[in-house]
Amino acid sequence: MASNRIVERRRVFQQYKTDVKERGKPFYPHAMLHDTIMSLVVVAVIIGLAIVWYYTAGDSPEEPGWLGKLYDEEADPGTISFTPRPDWYFLFLFYLLRIFKWPETVVIGTVGIPTIALVLLLAIPFMDIRDERRLLRRPVAIVAAILVVIAMGVLTYRGATAKEALGSELKAQVPTWSKEQGFTDNKAAVAGATLFAEAGCANCHVYLGDGGRNLGAPELTEEGAENKGVRVQIEHLKCPSCVNKGSPMPSFAALGDERLRQIAAFLEASKGQQRDAGLPNNANE
Repeated sequence: MASNRIVERRRVFQQYKTDVKERGKPFYPHAMLHDTIMSLVVVAVIIGLAIVWYYTAGDSPEEPGWLGKLYDEEADPGTISFTPRPDWYFLFLFYLLRIFKWPETVVIGTVGIPTIALVLLLAIPFMDIRDERRLLRRPVAIVAAILVVIAMGVLTYRGATAKEALGSELKAQVPTWSKEQGFTDNKAAVAGATLFAEAGCANCHVYLGDGGRNLGAPELTEEGAENKGVRVQIEHLKCPSCVNKGSPMPSFAALGDERLRQIAAFLEASKGQQRDAGLPNNANE
């Protein structure tokens, strides 16, 4: 049975070679050359349009060029309310990160599943070598395709409608934090705790059980117990890798000195849960 199939495939391939030689052109190099030229034309057109758009537009939103304005509003590097999201065609992968948590299973969602899907996609032409192309005669392929489309559609929808409520949820915890840590009367520390919640610091750090420990970020519940001082905390927030060599933490210098001082006061006031409860923790200068 297997030998007959191989013989038939060889016969069909030889017939294809004969037909190409007599009536057509082979895919290589003719069709490949045409595809390459057309791809280069498309890329050149895109680059040309980008150049025209960039050099004809003004430096402000009020001065649009031939193909539109450069931007709507100037970016604010110190914003604490921006919620980053990927483009729509990556939303299904974005939602996988909500299903697979760091660090136990995140590799499955970010590397495992996409890699397996890509390997299967590349292997299909070698696995399915039948000549049959009628849909009703290919139930396994049709069911698999439908399931993939449904899965990607559901994940894309869930990713598009997912609520980034972490900041607002943590902001509601600030009164509890200040009470348990004893800095209720420290206005700078309370303001810093609010900034800590809004700026997404808890995406990587844990504070009094809230947040997530990503990339090995330390828990900050007892950060103030080390008595580093506000100045050192500010320097670390401005340039984490300068204070701790090799730190993957990004710089928060764009928040400005005042905001950084408030966050530093909050960190210095965090001496540990219920430590000196009821007594205000004054930040060290």
